Amino acid sequence: MTTPYVIGIGNAVMDVIAPTDDARLEALGVQKGIMQLIERERSEYLMAAQADDHGPGRSQARLVPGGSVANTLAGIGSMGLKTAFIGRVANDALGQSYATQTEAAGTVFVNPPIGGDQLPTSRSIIMVTPDGERSMNTYLGISAELGPDDVNPAVFQGAGWLFLEGYLFDKPKGKEAFLKAAKSCHEAGGQAGIALSDPFCVDRHREDFRKLVAGPMDYVIGNVHEWTSLYQTTDLEAALAQAVAVCGTVICTRSGDDAILIREGERVTAPVHRVVPVDATGAGDQFAAGLIYGLATGAPLQAAGRMGCIAAAEVISHVGPRPERDLREDFRAEGLI
Repeated sequence: MTTPYVIGIGNAVMDVIAPTDDARLEALGVQKGIMQLIERERSEYLMAAQADDHGPGRSQARLVPGGSVANTLAGIGSMGLKTAFIGRVANDALGQSYATQTEAAGTVFVNPPIGGDQLPTSRSIIMVTPDGERSMNTYLGISAELGPDDVNPAVFQGAGWLFLEGYLFDKPKGKEAFLKAAKSCHEAGGQAGIALSDPFCVDRHREDFRKLVAGPMDYVIGNVHEWTSLYQTTDLEAALAQAVAVCGTVICTRSGDDAILIREGERVTAPVHRVVPVDATGAGDQFAAGLIYGLATGAPLQAAGRMGCIAAAEVISHVGPRPERDLREDFRAEGLI
């Protein structure tokens, strides 16, 4: 059997991570423990402030490629599948590092960094206080400009799976890119899917998301809040019933509770593995990684869901949004592979 090949499309955001303290956050006007969207000028100011932060125990900022789908692909790749990422970075220091690190980690970075008078590479300036809280300041930059011209149908030859990020759906060009990618994937004989990403994102684009779920998407991953927002109901079962009526595979995560997976009349639950979270960043991204690995390798539906839960439990047990060990050992231990 040939190795399954997964392509993802999403925001290419460089995480710029450095330690700091509460006094410094206050001095810079950074709200602790949340993610804020910021403008370019503010991002440049915070990057400079981060570089100048020479307090006790400080280390230089680490550059870590991030973004939801990019994190999922890194997880899938660590499980041994071929992966490629369609994202948009500028030909600047952050963009070059993003592309180089992504390739070094085993994921093909499809589009080269873009030169000329462009927006800079997207970045999330993450300030970590001694209590482990991460205060994130995200400038969307060039990645939010991804459009259909960034999607080359030839890339999809041999690709069995496509995974899209709901966050990119905020702009018309992103929507066009998704539709072109789904068409290219289907023409190559593959399956296309999306993570709904955020209930606020769903609120802003409800009709378009409904059309995606009912149309080109073969599988959709969402949590309770995203599914109920999509169908404007407080009743999760009513929301899932509407989704299942139009989409082949529907997955619902429920924070701390078993995940629900429904595919062509089969309904199963996958038990979560409860751990005390060290850093919840990346839990949804790695659930998707384990799930897609299971689906792509032909695992039974419940086993695929369990793989997602195992991957999510691993990533919240340490700092950082990507797995730190070979999860296939855990899958084998549970008899899943």
